[in-house]
Amino acid sequence: MKYDYLNDKEQSDLIVWHDSLDRNRGDRARLRRAESPEDILLTNAFFHFLEKMPDKFPEKLSEEKREKRLYVSAAVAGLLAHVKSNNTNHRFAQQLATPIDGKKAPMSELRFQQLQKSQTTDDFYRRIIRAIRLLGGNVNIISLANDIIHWHKEFEHQLDRLPANRLAVRWATDYFTALPKNSD
Repeated sequence: MKYDYLNDKEQSDLIVWHDSLDRNRGDRARLRRAESPEDILLTNAFFHFLEKMPDKFPEKLSEEKREKRLYVSAAVAGLLAHVKSNNTNHRFAQQLATPIDGKKAPMSELRFQQLQKSQTTDDFYRRIIRAIRLLGGNVNIISLANDIIHWHKEFEHQLDRLPANRLAVRWATDYFTALPKNSD
């Protein structure tokens, strides 16, 4: 699968970092206890995350842009700490519609639509945690990280002029094509 916001090295580093959480349960616990990305910024676990990830904060960036990148990185670290295992079979939104046991999608259409329409970063953060829990913590971490970055970019800037490039459209396509046909 191709991801727009993470190159191959970043994907590899993210998987290595996520695997390291199994050996460093203290960091995982601190990241999971955080209620928002702002809380994560104040933990040493987040700085351990930054040490493992490639340098995403070049000196040439303005202070404002660096702060926004830190905030998005905090959201990625905090949310991925809730993921128990990396499932690379489907993209994140497809996983929300693909039944785990039985015939029912893990996330209902109503909750999926609420997730898509998150109005604030804290609201988005809480709803992604809920989605991860609905999937039993078995999530495609690269897809989720890419989607978190994409959502924040759209939240901070205007939406892409082409609807096909918008996260909500891609998520809807992934979700509704994976949704079981008898899930009314």
